[in-house]
Amino acid sequence: MSDSRPLPRIGRHELPNRVVLAPMAGITDRPFRTLCRRLGAGLVVGEMVTSDPSLWHTRKSRLRMDHRGEPGPRSVQIAGGDAKMLAEAARLNVAMGAEIIDINMGCPAKKVCNKAAGSALLRDETLVAEILETVVAAVDVPVTLKIRTGWCAESNNGVRVARIAEEAGIQALAVHGRHRLQRYGGEAEYDTIAAIKARVGIPVFANGDIDSPAKAARILDYTGADAVMIGRGAQGNPWIFREIDHYLRHGQRLAPPGDEERAVVLRDHLAALHDFYGKHLGVRIARKHLGWYLAGDERFDDAGRRALRATFNGLESRHAQRRFIDELFRHDPAATPGRVARAVAHDGICAA
Repeated sequence: MSDSRPLPRIGRHELPNRVVLAPMAGITDRPFRTLCRRLGAGLVVGEMVTSDPSLWHTRKSRLRMDHRGEPGPRSVQIAGGDAKMLAEAARLNVAMGAEIIDINMGCPAKKVCNKAAGSALLRDETLVAEILETVVAAVDVPVTLKIRTGWCAESNNGVRVARIAEEAGIQALAVHGRHRLQRYGGEAEYDTIAAIKARVGIPVFANGDIDSPAKAARILDYTGADAVMIGRGAQGNPWIFREIDHYLRHGQRLAPPGDEERAVVLRDHLAALHDFYGKHLGVRIARKHLGWYLAGDERFDDAGRRALRATFNGLESRHAQRRFIDELFRHDPAATPGRVARAVAHDGICAA
């Protein structure tokens, strides 16, 4: 059955559906956000940006803050551990076009937690309140928050942090169903998300291990959450957004994309990466995305996928990578790995 509840709102922004792209450093760049929105994501959140403006001059930061041409609402995630610095970062991002500011209190990476940022903040509820209140007061756009269930199993304080967030004026809350020490291991749990939803009135987005339309519907029903947030489940599978949306609306599975559509999406994604990052960095970044696409391509067995990844990873030019995609969908699957390798054998060192 379809979900008849009103669609979630973040401030003045009503989302068109219940499927959100999670912010992922090194992944949810502008090309990927654009693609996921095109394929049904109701909201996309940009890569985590440091709250320290002195570091924004780096190429990585400049690219992460590039939202040119994107439709709204444009959501920018900031990370840090100093309330005043986070507030200033929020103001600067709003001045550059951000329409939603998202605060990261969920990243488990050591280099982030060692700076008392990301999920490390969950250990200090007083600081959590100070940061949220200061950032909310600093900008006139909605502020959202992403958290985990806590720092560790013994300090599962997600419900308390959620209450603090609502009282501070946070407009929506995404919850990853793991504590920080789990990182991405084990299985996500949804009892804490359900408990949080029962205690707050703001929209709650359930995150963690949601990789199919049926699971998305099950988690929404179990937790009462207002939307699902998809992270790793979208890697190599941007179609998951429209598939989940269709299932939630109609209770039926949407047919998976055919080879023709898959080829078009891969070509478009590849071209966008090349244009956005340039001929050298674009070629390198395309490799990880192609690996994820191949991981979900059921035409090939494990050996075939390994061979295709090895061939693609050895290519050094945009021309060769484009040729690879053309060849990938041209042959009988059993013969594809060898034929692709032969077709691009002389292209790997071509000038881009």
